[in-house]
Amino acid sequence: MSFFNNFRYASSNNQYAPPAPKPLFLSQPFVRTALVKGSFKTIVVLPKYVDMGEWLALNTFEFFTYLNLIYGIISEFCTLQSCPAMNAGPGFDYTWLDGSKKQIRLPASRYIDLVLTWTNNKLNDQSIFPTKAGVPFPPSFPVTLQNIFKQMFRIFAHIYYNHFDAIVHLNLEAHWNSFFAHFISFSKEFELLDRRDTEPLRDLIDSFEAQGKV
Repeated sequence: MSFFNNFRYASSNNQYAPPAPKPLFLSQPFVRTALVKGSFKTIVVLPKYVDMGEWLALNTFEFFTYLNLIYGIISEFCTLQSCPAMNAGPGFDYTWLDGSKKQIRLPASRYIDLVLTWTNNKLNDQSIFPTKAGVPFPPSFPVTLQNIFKQMFRIFAHIYYNHFDAIVHLNLEAHWNSFFAHFISFSKEFELLDRRDTEPLRDLIDSFEAQGKV
């Protein structure tokens, strides 16, 4: 690649500007750091003799519990000052639907709190996640799961872009990367995320795929 191709033209001041630096989570050695070696593909497959709904419900609950736990650890870094909006890198801003179905912009901490509360309510709703033997999962169950996973992904994306330095500071990067790789593997196995929803972390997912993690 030529010298000039390594720079972007900044029309505002008629100067050549260097490209934006790579996010920390895509830089070495962090992009390859993991707690678990190998692929998560084998552990997300539906086990024999296990009901599909039960398997999906169990894993959704575990992903939510662990995500809630990690966010609780780093939440002190997600303040009104540091994160006045919910986003995941340039061009990816998230809005919340209020009671009137109106899209509103919220600070990231408020948005995430609403997602966690909303998800917890869903998980504890017996009409959606039945726990009694013989009670079937509702026909809307797959759509509900897709909505839950989309919202959880947004939390992952926000943390990667805005708080990965805190993850590194707490020596949690290996746990965090492995957790995300597990989450993505499960999502791919059961088609719980649309590709367009994963665009903020597409480069990271592609890297994990190339490494054989997902």
